Amino acid sequence: MTDELSRSGRAEQAGRAEQAGRAEQAGRAEEADPPGRADARENRERVLAAARDLFRAEGVDVPLREVARRAGVGPATLYRHFATKQALLAEAFAEPLRACREIVAAGAADPDAWRGLCAVIEGLCALHARDRGLTELFLSHLTGPDIAAAARGRAEDLRAMAGLARRAQAAGRLRADFVLDDLLLMLLANKGIHSGPAPVPPAASARFAAYVVRAFAADPGREGELPGSVGVARALGLSGRPSS
Repeated sequence: MTDELSRSGRAEQAGRAEQAGRAEQAGRAEEADPPGRADARENRERVLAAARDLFRAEGVDVPLREVARRAGVGPATLYRHFATKQALLAEAFAEPLRACREIVAAGAADPDAWRGLCAVIEGLCALHARDRGLTELFLSHLTGPDIAAAARGRAEDLRAMAGLARRAQAAGRLRADFVLDDLLLMLLANKGIHSGPAPVPPAASARFAAYVVRAFAADPGREGELPGSVGVARALGLSGRPSS
């Protein structure tokens, strides 16, 4: 009987200890992540998701009230997390701008400067084809502390592309009259492909990039075949027979 009571006591003590441990753990979790803070984080993520979708599809001029409406929060909640539109833009485009820098850095690191430049042209056209707002942001006048990191990253990209272009010219592969503005014209034109009255396939940007490569090449005849037709006329509803 004594052994039985002893075992029972030990079991009870172990149960109380386990229960106390769970309570302490729950208390720490609640202290680290109170319900109000969790709700705030959820609202912030909803605002960011809505902003990314709207900026990608419609560009950076989307009003913040529309972002708040799409996120299902009030304007005050939006401004509590992002005091300025520049702050929201910087956060919403952090990943696309990082991808842009990676494309440029990989091209600049290629020992074959022309191959690296072609990869940058193709990569940027593909990336910007999926995100109208990214092109607008990249080509905007970025001022203010909230967007300063994006402005610095863009400046680094432009310097890297300029250096890559000089190397490709020195190798005799890039035409001598190329200037950095030509890459910015390329981004503007690529954006226009996806700003029409109807969506066109993303592959249209790949075909456009191939034309750009031939336009920039010192000897276009050395370049390969163009990618196949991507059905732009069909996408725009222009492929039927002319009406009589």
